[in-house]
Amino acid sequence: MNHTALTKVEIFVLYLVFGLLVFGIVLSRTDPYWFEFTYAVEDGFIEWMTVLPLLAAMVVALKRFGQLYRHKKWLFGATLLGIAAFSFFAAGEELSWGQRILNLESSDFFKKNNAQHETNFHNLIVGGQSVNLLIFSRLLILVAAIYLLVLPVIYRRSAVVFSFINQAGVPVARGYQIVAFLLVFVLISLCPLGKRAELLEFGGCCLYFLIVLYPANKTIYRVSASD
Repeated sequence: MNHTALTKVEIFVLYLVFGLLVFGIVLSRTDPYWFEFTYAVEDGFIEWMTVLPLLAAMVVALKRFGQLYRHKKWLFGATLLGIAAFSFFAAGEELSWGQRILNLESSDFFKKNNAQHETNFHNLIVGGQSVNLLIFSRLLILVAAIYLLVLPVIYRRSAVVFSFINQAGVPVARGYQIVAFLLVFVLISLCPLGKRAELLEFGGCCLYFLIVLYPANKTIYRVSASD
């Protein structure tokens, strides 16, 4: 595992995340109206601060793919493209694919099946069930828990898993990134319900970017790294 000192980028992102989280939490209790309708409003400051790290993670993954696809196995390249696709999809969903920015009207399908009548998938209602609750909340939290709490332990202790993860190009979270995620979860519990999710998405996406850019196994993204 990589225990090198934090870079200036990592330190900056951490200060940004926890500074804006604490500010948002205090604001949600001292001026709930401004918090909800200015700070954490749709297409507002916090939402854009959520989209930017997603787009940055996409760029990082695509750049690595361009540099390494000739030198690595197909699974390695597929993982990088998967990271890029996931990041792009999440950013698009966060902005409802630009619908509000471009003042576009939703299609009949989304008007009928979307809880907010917007052009996005995470607010769909299928069979009376919220896709956001089942997939983008419960399932995503479960996957994140396994990825952050289980995978790093197995990665360190199993030579087979260590080799497979590195050959597959999967970034592994560093210790401080895992602790930061846990702190984000603790902090948002101090925020009243409502726009709490916006703060969680912001913190989570910024830390996701750090994992993509500075994982514990960053050396696998070097051309000279063993295949």
